[in-house]
Amino acid sequence: MTRNDPIKHVFIWPALLIVLIISIFPLIYSLTTSFMSLRLVPPMPARFVGFGNYAELLQNPRFWNVAKTTSIIAFISVALQYVVGFSVALALNRRVPGEGLFRVTFLLPMLVAPVAVALVARQVLNPTMGPLNELMTFFGFPNLPFLTQTSWALGAIIVVEVWQWTPFVILMMLAGLQTLPDDVYEAASLENASPWQQFWGITFPMMLPISVAVVFIRLIESYKIIDTVFVMTGGGPGISTETLTLFAYQEGFKKFNLGYTSALSFLFLIVITVIGLVYLAILKPYLEKHK
Repeated sequence: MTRNDPIKHVFIWPALLIVLIISIFPLIYSLTTSFMSLRLVPPMPARFVGFGNYAELLQNPRFWNVAKTTSIIAFISVALQYVVGFSVALALNRRVPGEGLFRVTFLLPMLVAPVAVALVARQVLNPTMGPLNELMTFFGFPNLPFLTQTSWALGAIIVVEVWQWTPFVILMMLAGLQTLPDDVYEAASLENASPWQQFWGITFPMMLPISVAVVFIRLIESYKIIDTVFVMTGGGPGISTETLTLFAYQEGFKKFNLGYTSALSFLFLIVITVIGLVYLAILKPYLEKHK
């Protein structure tokens, strides 16, 4: 079979059409539902309200609160993941003793289900019976409200996110570091450039494209966080750690307010898109400079 053989379309198009139907139909249905007042419990007939759901959401202080909370978790956790992940990748790239063992060990958290990680974290950080607080009590320190006070709860969620997803950053950055040419570093050594100068003058600029991609992927994924928050705090205390996806879950699967939830989902999509476009627009000049 040649590349121009028309028989290839017989195999490609049916699969492509099935994927498009499966992907596009829910999207279109959700978009039309977002313009309707539709509730399953108590049963209410669908009623067209136009942009009413969107207007109600934008006037709802809870929406802005959960958007702020989600942004705090996403930006802080991704920043820490990048710094820690890049640092570990640089260390592993130096061919340290036991490098193979370290690689496997660092990747283990990423292989565990987020729900399982959150369950373990909730037990460890339990304010009354958690082993961490028991250890602190043993040494004479007071119990800390890891999951019952807003600032501590947000910090606990961020720490768990960093612990679980830093391995992804390590993996990607290490792969990028191993593709860098050695002759550039040899030339820098001949010029008596210090390791710090080599990092900022060679490594960081050459790793900028993959850094942008890694941070972008993790930022988008972090905005979709639900399982860790749901298991660890349930959005509490109150709604102080509630995220956008958890808010959508509460409205859709507990209140069965489908129209409102669909509007929330599309606003969430708009927020993610705007953040992505702004992020790429800010970094575009730097990427073009280091091509």
